[in-house]
Amino acid sequence: MALDFELSPEQKLIQKVVRDIVARFEPRHKEFRRLIHEERRYPQELWDALAEAGLMGSLLPEEYGGSGLGLTALVLGLEALGSAGIGASSLLILTGMDALCILRNGSEALKRRFLPGIATGKLKFCFGITEPDAGSNSFRISTLARRADDHYEISGSKVFITGVDVADYMLLVTRSTSYAEVRQRELPKAHGFSLFVVPTNAPGLEKRRLPMRGVEGHNQFLLFFDRMRVPAENLVGEENGGAAALFNSLNPERILAAASACGTVAYLLRRASEYARERRVFGDRPIGAYQGLAHPLAEARIELDAVRLLTYRAAWAFDRGDPPPVVGTYANMAKYLAAELGVKAADRAIETLGGYGFSEEYEIIHAWEGLRLLRTAPVSREMILNYVAEHVLELPRSY
Repeated sequence: MALDFELSPEQKLIQKVVRDIVARFEPRHKEFRRLIHEERRYPQELWDALAEAGLMGSLLPEEYGGSGLGLTALVLGLEALGSAGIGASSLLILTGMDALCILRNGSEALKRRFLPGIATGKLKFCFGITEPDAGSNSFRISTLARRADDHYEISGSKVFITGVDVADYMLLVTRSTSYAEVRQRELPKAHGFSLFVVPTNAPGLEKRRLPMRGVEGHNQFLLFFDRMRVPAENLVGEENGGAAALFNSLNPERILAAASACGTVAYLLRRASEYARERRVFGDRPIGAYQGLAHPLAEARIELDAVRLLTYRAAWAFDRGDPPPVVGTYANMAKYLAAELGVKAADRAIETLGGYGFSEEYEIIHAWEGLRLLRTAPVSREMILNYVAEHVLELPRSY
């Protein structure tokens, strides 16, 4: 069967709907960007409009209030949003990845309880995995969940948790068997993870805001859990078997991050090209005629199509139900290339605008911060290279 690169009518509609919403709020774009970059607040009106249009519901089947269009539809929506220069809320990505984890691993009761609210945009989710002593190596997390009758008691800490102050719930990654016990009993290193849906206002949860840059529209937090009680029914998947479920969140996260970056790159190239067509320094020729500026922008534009296609390929593999290792390969590669291109495109946009590239009024510098963060999170470029070397090229493990 021949390859078909044409988007479906439903997918094209998602793009159009998001562009129409962006156009509707055109008079408030400056206000929205100020909220996002200066006050670290994502405009609720924009969130509501996107939810009402069915953007979050596109992920979910009709039986849970969605449209069943899949991850690819959300990818297209986030890309369209980024290309307008507003950028996607981190909670759109986090809520989406958590929803997919619940959909593919949660009990029917858990799905009925949370997915309809996500589909309508009434519920926002954040994600808790990183710890002060467990970043790239998630196997070393120490936040511990202990069963006690009809609930679990959770103690430990998390760091760099985005938007927990405005999210309603958190998908929390814990250990129900400690890392030390796993090693002592010579169990598989993936054994012992358990995932929970946790209210962000639960007693026993303390939040401390971190002075961070790069996350648009939200703050990041250090969290402490002191015997926080969580109902046993909030367990996602099986106790000690959460590692497999986890990748139904992590793979979509990387795909959605890549999609958002593609949109931002398109925005940067448009802004830089508009400036280069008008700016004149030596005589009457615009600076866009100089190959020293034109060629770097053209190169980034060529690479954008390559990254975009790889991102679509990753989303398609997830929607098709390919095994997590297959999806993970495409998701990691898409995230890697999107981050590398994002930094390159932001740098070249700054170079085109010269001094204005560093002006907050022109907003290019804000995009650079977010895209540079993508090189490090949600997974570092070095860990992706390790993954591809080991699992794709079948080279010896290096760490």
